Amino acid sequence: MAILSQSSVSGKTPEQQFWTWFQKNEDLLFNYDKDREKIFSKLSREIHKVSPELTFEFGPIDNGKREFVITAGGAIKAFPVVESLFQSAPGLKRWIWVKFRPRRSSLHDLEYDGKAVAVKDVYYKMFKDGEKIGLMLFLDGYNEIEETTYGQMGYLFLDEALGEYDMETKVGFVEFHDPDSKYFAGARPLSELAEHFDEYFRDRKE
Repeated sequence: MAILSQSSVSGKTPEQQFWTWFQKNEDLLFNYDKDREKIFSKLSREIHKVSPELTFEFGPIDNGKREFVITAGGAIKAFPVVESLFQSAPGLKRWIWVKFRPRRSSLHDLEYDGKAVAVKDVYYKMFKDGEKIGLMLFLDGYNEIEETTYGQMGYLFLDEALGEYDMETKVGFVEFHDPDSKYFAGARPLSELAEHFDEYFRDRKE
């Protein structure tokens, strides 16, 4: 006996099923602050039915609208699913759909696992890495014992500066160091990375 998938029974793709659920729960999702933990748990369960790599972010309410960011969580294999879910999104007047974590025009200080790093204390150096760019990031307080914690913050800083898509498709090696590193000479403030990065790839096309 043939076993029919959920999508074939309903006549809808997983993406369509997700957006149907989203629309039914639109008011709860738009006002998720009323019960954040419960609502996020339900939303995570539904978006994982499309792909277990997918996750999401919400923006603040601005002029009656809220951003909903569809992200692959840095898993490049899930990028096509992000594109598919984004393309199938319905037109809802209170929502702005965004695919992949976007660049942020204002970078934020970060705190993670009890450690805090101010963005003004983050510097970078850029290197050619084949067809991609390699990056050294210098984080105030970085040390090898707490490499995992500072590395997580480093990737969060880079995601904010470059956005998820460019991070995963155009960046090769990433190394983390403290500002006392022998490699620090010539490092530039993280706030300059996006323009420097774009300039590099623009010059390659000319």
